Amino acid sequence: MNILLRRSLLLALALVLLAGLGCAKKQTGLDDDELAMTEAERMVAQRIADGIIYFEFDRYDLSAESRRILTQKASIMKEVPQLRVTIEGHTDERGTEEYNLALGERRARAAYEFLVNLGIPPTQMEMVSFGKLRPAVMGSNEAAWAKNRRDEFKAYKPRR
Repeated sequence: MNILLRRSLLLALALVLLAGLGCAKKQTGLDDDELAMTEAERMVAQRIADGIIYFEFDRYDLSAESRRILTQKASIMKEVPQLRVTIEGHTDERGTEEYNLALGERRARAAYEFLVNLGIPPTQMEMVSFGKLRPAVMGSNEAAWAKNRRDEFKAYKPRR
């Protein structure tokens, strides 16, 4: 009985330790790509993420303010070419899911093409559309809708 109890306790301890090792990433609050970045790269990634661009209802053309923000992002991206950027296209809640996914993609592509024209290599970027699936603001009014019609930017360092 004593040996069986010891083995059970050792097994339980081993399982607790393995579970703790498996959760180490979550305890830091950083994902694998962020763990691969230096502190300086994390700061640059945050600068790239700053500056959301917004769109008018049912539009994907870039405003003067959006072009200014993208020009700043291009300068930063050229400084640290090892970082990759995901451009996320979003819409407000109006319209079908299919329509909004297509509109979100057109919004992301507008930013992507503008950045390519500024000299950012296409291989440094990727696009994704979330359509209306990830609202920034909850609500069914113009103020909420205006905040949800946007492109967001996430920078990361790919794992090797």
